[in-house]
Amino acid sequence: MAARVRALETILTQKGLVDAAAIDVIVDTYEHKIGPRNGARVVAKAWSDPAYADWLRKDATAAIASLGFTGRQGEHMQAAFNTPDTHNLVVCTLCSCYPWAVLGLPPVWYKAPPYRSRAVIDPRGVLAEFGLTLAAETKIRVWDSTAELRYLVVPERPAGTEGWSEEKLAGLVTRDSMIGTGLALAPEAA
Repeated sequence: MAARVRALETILTQKGLVDAAAIDVIVDTYEHKIGPRNGARVVAKAWSDPAYADWLRKDATAAIASLGFTGRQGEHMQAAFNTPDTHNLVVCTLCSCYPWAVLGLPPVWYKAPPYRSRAVIDPRGVLAEFGLTLAAETKIRVWDSTAELRYLVVPERPAGTEGWSEEKLAGLVTRDSMIGTGLALAPEAA
């Protein structure tokens, strides 16, 4: 894949269709300014700062913006906190509304019609396909993103992470855990 990307970039640059500097700016944006690491920082702050977690529950847009994460499809946010008895899952049944500012580029499966329809009809089955089997008594709440409102799942903080820094906690948060198709990583996986 990397070789294909380099070849495509070379051809487009040689033909004068793309400026190499512009590509560098775009890559830098997606690698350092938007993406799952931003959402992971939001979650880690919520895990370690109860006042921030409360603010995130009440006004996720403002709480997330306070960390500098705003823009492309992240203007209207709501946080859905997982609990021991409720697991949250995000889908956009109409298209692929997705909070780029905190999660980066949407995964291909998120935009696929099978995920979009089955996440609502059979959320347990979809989660099982991602390797996530929840206890039968765990309620699954499906959130439907729209152009007006997008969701960020705040996974449960893993046990054994007391006293960890926000930076270390952020290493446990994955894009899938912030969509709800996964859990935060266990401490030994960090």
